[in-house]
Amino acid sequence: MSRHPTVKWAQRHDKLYITIELPDAKDVKFKLEPEGKFFFSATSGVDNIPYEIDIDLYEKVDVKESMANVGLRNICYLIKKAENKWWSRLLKQEGKPPIFLKVDWDKWADEDEGQDSKSGADMDFGDIDFSKLNMGGGDFDGDGADIDEGDDDSDTEEENVDEVSGKKNGEGAAPAIGEHRANA
Repeated sequence: MSRHPTVKWAQRHDKLYITIELPDAKDVKFKLEPEGKFFFSATSGVDNIPYEIDIDLYEKVDVKESMANVGLRNICYLIKKAENKWWSRLLKQEGKPPIFLKVDWDKWADEDEGQDSKSGADMDFGDIDFSKLNMGGGDFDGDGADIDEGDDDSDTEEENVDEVSGKKNGEGAAPAIGEHRANA
């Protein structure tokens, strides 16, 4: 019996993006029919485990204008819809979709975002050197080690104690640990 690889999908008014996450796929076979029948099979891993997907897409597609790309980590399909319109779901069958089918939020665009909207991967950034735009990021590793604690604007503990006691400049306050105060 075959397993199901994870399948991610997104759409535009005129096309579908389907990504099958299957590293090191071998013997990749796929078939797309104009009625929307989508079939995929491949093996993966050292044991050549078989994977298979057999789904009916929501509506008809243009097989001649559709493309596939087999990469090292996944297989990507760009499927041209027969009619330029938004689908309410990916599959013809109603109800809860199969567990292996997920939305590809990296490629997702809402219907009301307009037809001129492009995903970030499609944009041409030309000669822009982003390192010179001072947009932050850089060597941030999330542990806060780059923060300069010397410029801290918050009140110190001693100042807070003085404010509560109503005394200024440390008058009458108890000396800090390791500090001795001479009575004048």
